[in-house]
Amino acid sequence: QVQLVESGGGLVQAGGSLRLSCAASGSIFSINAMGWYRQAPGKQRELLAAIASGNSTNYADSVKGRFTLSRDNAKNTVYLQMNSLKPEDTAVYYCNADVKTGRYSGTYRYWGQGTQVTVSS
Repeated sequence: QVQLVESGGGLVQAGGSLRLSCAASGSIFSINAMGWYRQAPGKQRELLAAIASGNSTNYADSVKGRFTLSRDNAKNTVYLQMNSLKPEDTAVYYCNADVKTGRYSGTYRYWGQGTQVTVSS
C-alpha cells in the first residue's frame, strides 16, 4: 500500500558529494517522521538522520556537519545531501517513513529498497 523509492547512489571519490532522494507513494494519509539509515557489510544498521513533520532534524555524530536532511511535503520526498564523503561512508543507504494510511489507521514504518553508496580513496 505504501512504496518508498530511493535514488541517487553511486560511486564517488573521497571528498565528493552525492544527493540521495526517497519518494513515498501509495495510500498515504499523512507522513510523520522520515529518516535515513545505512548498513555496511557485516555491520549493524545505523541511524544517520531523521526529520519530523515540522522539519526539525537530528543527525548522528558521524555525519553531523557533512550531511543535510531536507523534506518536500508536497512531493512526499526526503533528500539527503552528502558532502565531504569518506571511504567509511560506504554502505547501503535506506530511507524509511512512518505513515498513516487513513484517518483512523495506525502508524506503520515503511522502508525503501536501499541504494548503494561507494566512496573510493
